[in-house]
Amino acid sequence: MTIPKLEFGRLGHSSTRTLFGAAALSRVSQSDADRTLDLLLEYGVNHIDVAASYGDAELRLAPWLKRYPNHFFLATKTGQRKAPGAKEELHRSLGRLGVDHVDLWQFHNLTDPIEWETALGPGGAIEAALEAKQQGLVRAVGVTGHGIQAPAIHRRSVERFAFDSVLLPYNLTTMQNEYYAANFEALHTTCRERHIAMQTIKSLAYQPWWGQPRTTTTWYKPLEQQAEIDRAIWWVLAKPGVFLNTLGDINLLPRVLDAANRFDADNSEMSQTDAGKYLSQIDMIPLFV
Repeated sequence: MTIPKLEFGRLGHSSTRTLFGAAALSRVSQSDADRTLDLLLEYGVNHIDVAASYGDAELRLAPWLKRYPNHFFLATKTGQRKAPGAKEELHRSLGRLGVDHVDLWQFHNLTDPIEWETALGPGGAIEAALEAKQQGLVRAVGVTGHGIQAPAIHRRSVERFAFDSVLLPYNLTTMQNEYYAANFEALHTTCRERHIAMQTIKSLAYQPWWGQPRTTTTWYKPLEQQAEIDRAIWWVLAKPGVFLNTLGDINLLPRVLDAANRFDADNSEMSQTDAGKYLSQIDMIPLFV
């Protein structure tokens, strides 16, 4: 079983279209993490996305990276907005991961206008990123975001700096918001034209928890039935040129990878239409309004 690959932007790496979202390792044991690695290897997943703020996730990845050097494209993130703090957090991530560099370093959830100006202005995290690239500590720099403003802010970001990747939500309910959808499509066009890797998250977002007992480790209530997961994953993968980051729950990961493995790329337009009709019958509620 091998999930198809796609060139990750302009970086010269063929990443599986389904990337492993290592937020799922935030609060698991090393033995559970290692079983997850076995699953990733089974499906040929070769790209890991983690962050400094994901609990123990970076620590859980370290044994994998030592055992399989150069096997995974490795991305992490910083939530710091000023250069000194970002630099310190990068070195902490490298130490926790047990590596001397990462392939991609991303500014985590950079959507607040004031934080945006700080991070991309004089003395901001962007200066730490440029220095890290010169030192060989990072190969590329990206930006991530959540919420309705994400695609619009990302459009500004890629005009301000030559980011190598963006990351943002993409699912049927979020795309019902006209403002979000218009900016997402414009950003998608720009990314395709400039060979910027476009990563998507929240593929299985079903509803906010709203006081319901939590049955998964995701901050939102996800789709859990295989038929629903299939349609949600296929709906995302039908979009040309985008990557899908898996959700933050290792117990649902097998169903996600199974769905991705069965995606029919030759009939992607039909898959998205079918998936859209199926998902529209489910009581899905947008996470962002």
